[in-house]
Amino acid sequence: MAPAITLAAEAPKLSAANTGFMLICSALVMLMTPGLAFFYGGMVRVKSTLNMLMMSFISLGIVTILWVLYGFSMAFGTDSGSLIGWNSDWVGLTGVDKGELWGTYNIPLLAFMVFQLMFAIITPALISGALADRVKFSAWALFIVLWATIVYFPVAHWVWGEGGWAFDMGVIDFAGGTAVHINAGAAALGVILVIGKRVGFKKDPMRPHSLPLVMLGAGLLWFGWFGFNAGSWLGNDDGVGSLMFVNTQVATAAAMLAWLAYEKIRHGACTTLGAASGAVAGLVAITPAGGSVTPMGAIAVGAIAGVLCAMAVGLKYKFGYDDSLDVVGVHLVGGIVGSILIGFFASGKGQSEATGVFYGDHKFDQLWKQLAGVGGVLAYSLIVSAILAFVLHKTIGMRVSEDEEVTGIDQAEHAETAYDFSGAGGGAARTAAAPAPVAAAASKKVDA
Repeated sequence: MAPAITLAAEAPKLSAANTGFMLICSALVMLMTPGLAFFYGGMVRVKSTLNMLMMSFISLGIVTILWVLYGFSMAFGTDSGSLIGWNSDWVGLTGVDKGELWGTYNIPLLAFMVFQLMFAIITPALISGALADRVKFSAWALFIVLWATIVYFPVAHWVWGEGGWAFDMGVIDFAGGTAVHINAGAAALGVILVIGKRVGFKKDPMRPHSLPLVMLGAGLLWFGWFGFNAGSWLGNDDGVGSLMFVNTQVATAAAMLAWLAYEKIRHGACTTLGAASGAVAGLVAITPAGGSVTPMGAIAVGAIAGVLCAMAVGLKYKFGYDDSLDVVGVHLVGGIVGSILIGFFASGKGQSEATGVFYGDHKFDQLWKQLAGVGGVLAYSLIVSAILAFVLHKTIGMRVSEDEEVTGIDQAEHAETAYDFSGAGGGAARTAAAPAPVAAAASKKVDA
């Protein structure tokens, strides 16, 4: 992410080109949340599809209102103690003029605000994949309110707000390796440790019900991620955004190929789920690093992330935590890998002059900064998210009943099902003539 405020000799003038670019990027990032919904929705069983879609979509509503009311002020307002920001003029955007520029940049404050809003929306949505099949929708909605307020808004200030401790330390996070992916992945781990495993975890097959839907979601995420990453430089005046665009594509391709190679060697097949997951792992890893590394460095970041994330998704079976859709394995691990590898592969020719170990930083200065940023965000999000989940779990309850989970959370929480099979089977006369046992068996297959 470009620095929030920089010093300039002359007052900037609004750039129609950069403003238009930022609005387009904001729309691309917004598209990522529906893309995530499809990605997650295809990975669950039929009976949980709608709930998974809604857990992403509801973030579009809740976080938008919170961001306008006070979230933007907390994240990017005047710093207080290196921990939080505040600007009363930004509360409800009541004191913001449509032509007011963002700091010394040549884009409107409102353009920056809405771009950052899309980051705030997708981050809690990422968490939802770890909680599939078992969380009350009302409890999830309340969790988003609390988590965005207590975790995301302060962490965004730490990483990107002028005066935030990670920002001032020099931690590099171009577009959200710490603030978005490590933050969401650590939160997911904290919550699932509190609410426990799905019924049948490690016993029942819980395969994706629609791999085409997963691939569609992955494609939308990949497409939207160019806005997510390249837009984070807030303009196109010096080529850094173009470098980030190229590195996003390169690292994602490398990660997908590395994940598939690992699958082929380990399991004997290259799967579509592996291709989609590998692509997302590469997108996650290059998000913090893409403005600092060369395209060759991006290949290394992507390939390393692809292999390590592919290895990490199996840890839930070894350690017994039920990360339903591998949020920990992909987003937490991918975010950590991408953030730390900056300390090795930063070339000093991108967003800043900071270099990594392989480019002359033999004192490990940038590496230690990256480790501090990773550790601080991970610990805070993990602990606070677990506390929030514990409080909700012990008060209103976070989980649906066991019967509702087995029957299907879609019907229990939304009174709907994802697919209507009532017209299938060749007509009413044939259906009526079907023996009762056959009809009952078909019904069970549909409910599954």
